[in-house]
Amino acid sequence: MKILICYFSGTGNTQRVVYKFKEALCEKGAEVDVYRIESNEMNFNLDDYDKVGIAYPVHAFNAPAIVLDFAKKLPELKYTKPLFILNTSGEPLKLNNISSIKLKKILGRKNYDLTNEYHYVMPYNIIFRHTDKMAYDMWETAQKVIPIDAEELLSGKTAELDKVLFGSLLAFIFRVEHWGGRFNGKRYKVNENCCHCNACTRMCPTHNITVENGELKFGKNCIMCMRCSFFCKENAIKIGLFEKWKVNGPYTFEKPKVEEENKHKNYCKKSYIKYFANCEEKIKKYENLKKQNFQEESVFDEEEVAEKV
Repeated sequence: MKILICYFSGTGNTQRVVYKFKEALCEKGAEVDVYRIESNEMNFNLDDYDKVGIAYPVHAFNAPAIVLDFAKKLPELKYTKPLFILNTSGEPLKLNNISSIKLKKILGRKNYDLTNEYHYVMPYNIIFRHTDKMAYDMWETAQKVIPIDAEELLSGKTAELDKVLFGSLLAFIFRVEHWGGRFNGKRYKVNENCCHCNACTRMCPTHNITVENGELKFGKNCIMCMRCSFFCKENAIKIGLFEKWKVNGPYTFEKPKVEEENKHKNYCKKSYIKYFANCEEKIKKYENLKKQNFQEESVFDEEEVAEKV
């Protein structure tokens, strides 16, 4: 089976998930190509693939504008092709399940048939910084769940996220973030810490940051991916109206030797507990099933040997 995964990742969380998913699929014998949406080249032929995946970080309970624009550019197919979606967010709220509604409508009209959708919780790059321990737990959990989901996808078994009441209406309302991102992005600024390395201009997925007369300028095409402010080594970028929510510096995803105080331990507490518990149950169920299948195969082999003797 040949699979194409097209993805957008603001600060790397979705990219981590995509490449782990690719690894799991390849281990099961699939051939997987990965396409980075922001490259804008579309140097692939969809007729070459049995399944197509779209992966993205959830922005205000929606797919990012750059992902929807990409979907609109995808060709209309003559025959139905299976589609799967991978998305990530910083909190395990059920509202995240509405993020693909607009994307599904766009692609559904072009004969892409959604069969599987999976959501993984990864650490925030805006709102607040998760502790290193929480980031480690999130990634460790994802790495255990992803191979299960990949095997399910290859088996032909479908998987959908729970529906949300008035989901389409809510998704429509929250898509104001697409306009809001452009509005707020023009209000980005740099402070005196800026060393003029221009890393932000090179990494911006929409080429929204330019240099004019030696000064950084922020345009009207910001999608609030947070890549520039998150990776700025000098912590020099001020993110407009959301400055108090800024998160600067990448996560290591390593288990910390000393656990730091979690200042946000009550934030979505029940949702996080439920998410990790559900993942643990899924992992145990999968492991028990594998163990049972192994035992049955062992018994079958013993009986086969006995018959030959």
